[in-house]
Amino acid sequence: MKTAAQQAPIQRAGEAAGAATGQAKAHDVVLQVRDLAVDIRTHRGTVRAVNSVAFEARAGETLALLGESGCGKSMTAKALAGIMDPVCDLADGEIVLKGTDLAALSAKERLKFAGPELGIVFQDALTALNPVYTVGTQLGEAFRIHRGLNAKQARAEAIDLMKRVGIPEPESRVNSYPHQFSGGMRQRILIAMAVALNPRLLIADEPTTALDVTVQAQIMQLLRKLREEGQMAVILITHDLAVVAEEADSVAVMYAGNVVESGPVSEVFADPRHPYTKGLLESVPVHLERGAKLKSIAGSPPELHDIPAGCVYQSRCPLVQDICRAERPVLRPAAIPSGTEPRPARTAACHFSEEINNV
Repeated sequence: MKTAAQQAPIQRAGEAAGAATGQAKAHDVVLQVRDLAVDIRTHRGTVRAVNSVAFEARAGETLALLGESGCGKSMTAKALAGIMDPVCDLADGEIVLKGTDLAALSAKERLKFAGPELGIVFQDALTALNPVYTVGTQLGEAFRIHRGLNAKQARAEAIDLMKRVGIPEPESRVNSYPHQFSGGMRQRILIAMAVALNPRLLIADEPTTALDVTVQAQIMQLLRKLREEGQMAVILITHDLAVVAEEADSVAVMYAGNVVESGPVSEVFADPRHPYTKGLLESVPVHLERGAKLKSIAGSPPELHDIPAGCVYQSRCPLVQDICRAERPVLRPAAIPSGTEPRPARTAACHFSEEINNV
């Protein structure tokens, strides 16, 4: 028996995934991430912020990285894009984009992939855009650098991009500066910059943060349209369960720098196989009566300096036992439902994945 909080995202996920079911198996793998590990150097020593993360992104599909703030989602995205802070190091792993391991390339070599192969949309458009250049100049930069267009040709491409992402009167607004646009329009400009050269992979890091609900829906609709037009693989980073249910085909749930569960969104939301995933779903306030107590996950994620030796979720888990404290579970195919054969498409890192829905 599913809770009301689980039922609503499940229904939305089923509707969103239904239209793409016939094509999903035919979609090519654009990105393969294997055993990705990122370290951060601090005054207290080196800590592991991303640990052995692995997933795939497919053409024309959206993979959501889901989890609370601080669980490693944005750090994973920065590692993929090669824009980590100076105190961060790519400690291990492979980032294979259409046959090329980006992790093995130098910083200069990776620049060739920024734009034509990989685009990224940041969550704060006002800081991501340069305030002293017009949006036309910034939109046209990719065409000047990668395609050798002159200023006039680049301006024409910038106007076409603005039309493509739904910015009104682009011929006149191409000469405007970022502060002269609303938050939603600035986010559209960021998206336009990211997709200018039709990349194979688009990373969207909390693309609707600080936008009102109506604008959020418009931005997500735009991303969906661009994904379908260009058959891009999209990695969507978010903590919003409703957005994941509406937009994503598959999901990787992250906690304390680790992927603890992954699989098709409709299946993961319908039948979670990790207590953290279940806790997230049950925390959604759906169909609650007035005065009813909101359900939440007790405790908070561990500090990076204090990750436990066993399961990373042990301090908040209602199923914790001695084996959880002594041995860290690894991602393995989960049996869906209990008693059936494990499915490679569904993975969970829990010693008691078949008992999750009994609590």
